[in-house]
Amino acid sequence: MAVENALNFLRGGARSLAPIYLIAGPQPFLRESVLEALRLRSAAEGFQYRPFQVGGSDGYGATIRELESADLFAPKRLIACRVLKTHRERAGADDDSSDGLEGRTGGGADESALGAALERVGGPVQVAMVYERDNAPAKIRRVVEKLGTVINCLRPYDNQVGQYAEVFAKNLGLKLSFDAVDLLVARHGSDLAAIHNAIAKAAITNNESSKVEVADLGSGGGPSRIPELFELAESIARGRPGEALALFDRAIETGRDAIELLALEVIPLVRRMLVAASLLERRKTPADVARALGMPPSSQLIVRAIDGGRRFGAQRLMRAHRDACKLDANFKNGLIREREQAISALLLDLMAPADSVRSPTAGTRKV
Repeated sequence: MAVENALNFLRGGARSLAPIYLIAGPQPFLRESVLEALRLRSAAEGFQYRPFQVGGSDGYGATIRELESADLFAPKRLIACRVLKTHRERAGADDDSSDGLEGRTGGGADESALGAALERVGGPVQVAMVYERDNAPAKIRRVVEKLGTVINCLRPYDNQVGQYAEVFAKNLGLKLSFDAVDLLVARHGSDLAAIHNAIAKAAITNNESSKVEVADLGSGGGPSRIPELFELAESIARGRPGEALALFDRAIETGRDAIELLALEVIPLVRRMLVAASLLERRKTPADVARALGMPPSSQLIVRAIDGGRRFGAQRLMRAHRDACKLDANFKNGLIREREQAISALLLDLMAPADSVRSPTAGTRKV
C-alpha cells in the first residue's frame, strides 16, 4: 500500500490504520517510537497489544499461531513481532552455508510460512513486524508492500531534526518556541532519544503553559552551560575574541570536552557561516541562505551565520573550516595533546584582524 518514513508516520494522527506494518531501519529509537505510536493509536480503536519476540534459533511459529487463531477475550488484537538482531545473524549464517537445502528449510521456509499467514490477515487483527536491522527479508517486505505499510526508520537529515523535536513535543501536548528548537538541535544534534528526553523533562515541570521556552530546557541547579555555548557562537560570529575565549574556558570548566566542543559547536558554526558567506558573495538573499541550510529565516542560527559570513568572508572561513576539520582528525588520532590551546589558537586565527591573519599551524602540532 505505502512506503513512508518515520517522521511522516509520527505526524499522521488522523490517518486510518493499515492491517500490516513493517518497521525497520538503523535508528533504534525511531523504531521504538513508531511502534509505541502505533500501539497508542490501535488502543484508541479498541485493539489489545500482543507482543512476540524472535531471536537466536527461534522461529515464527508462535506468531503464526497467534495470527491464525481467534481469541474470545480480545476480538481486536495488535500483534507485534520483534525480530532481534541475533535471529538475523543466524539466518545470515544459514544463507551463507554451503548446504543450500539446509538454508531453505531453516529461515527461508519459516519466512515463507509467515508471509503466507500475513496475506490472510484482516478484520480484527493488525500486525506490526519490527526488525532490529536496516532492512527486512525480501519475502516479508514484498508481502507488506502489497497489503500494508513499510516504515523506514532512517537517520534524520539535519533539517529534519527540528521537525522531529516539534513532533515529540506535540505528542506530549506541548509546543516548542523557535529558540527552544534551536537549543535542542544545537545541544543534541541528531540524537533523537536525547531530544525526546529533554522535552519529556520539560513536560514534567511545565504546568502553567503548553509552550516550551529556552528557560524550560535549562539544566537547573546552577548556571546552564548551553546558553553559554549560544553566547560562544554569537561571540565568534561578531568577532569578539576575548569574550569568545572566556566563554570557551567556562564551557571547559563546566565539564564540556574539547573534542565535543570542536565537533558539535565550532565546526558546524564555521560551516554555516561559510555557506552564508558563499551565497552572499553571489548576491543571494538571507532567505536563500536559510533555504540552503534547511532552517527558518527567523532562526538565530541563520542570523549568526549571516552575521559571521559578512564579517569574515568566504576565503577566511574556508581556511578556518579546513583547519578545524584537520584539527578534529588530529584530536581523534591522538596527535595533539593540548586540545584546549589548539582550539583557542584556531578561534584567534579566525577572529584576528584582516591585516594580521597568519597561516594556522595548530592542526600540525604533534605530541
